[in-house]
Amino acid sequence: MGWSQLDLLVNNGGVADPVNGPLADLSLADWRKVVDSHLTGTFLMCRSAIPLLREGGAIVNMASTRAFMSEPETEAYAASKGALVALTHALAISLGPKIRVNAIAPGWISDGEGLRPVDYDQHPVGRVGRPGDIAQAVLYLAQASFVTGQVLTVDGGMTRKMIYAE
Repeated sequence: MGWSQLDLLVNNGGVADPVNGPLADLSLADWRKVVDSHLTGTFLMCRSAIPLLREGGAIVNMASTRAFMSEPETEAYAASKGALVALTHALAISLGPKIRVNAIAPGWISDGEGLRPVDYDQHPVGRVGRPGDIAQAVLYLAQASFVTGQVLTVDGGMTRKMIYAE
């Protein structure tokens, strides 16, 4: 038995490891594995869910702060997350006003195990993000009826601070 109506679609699937190694060694198959898991998966989920989303429903795509800043050897992941940002605003225009589409760009999210004091100190809020921080952002975007086509960065201010910690 399937659902006849959806209120919310959260696209949060994909290869979790952002590091692909040196670009010269990145195979096309490995590139596609990462891009397909984030971008193509989101496209397919949206395409399937749109007929079921009710008037006023919402889609939340999980991007990443890596769509805006990078570390070495993360090209496939960063490209897929940047493409999700573009897909988000394109869908918001195409699906509005019936369906709102937004994205969340999480920063460093952890259960807290194995973290060092310097890891906390890098964040202006004084801690690393928790999974509940992202859940709260999803709930906000699910209910924010005047927000569409936006990316909500949830990173404790880390992308706004010049960081030199080793």
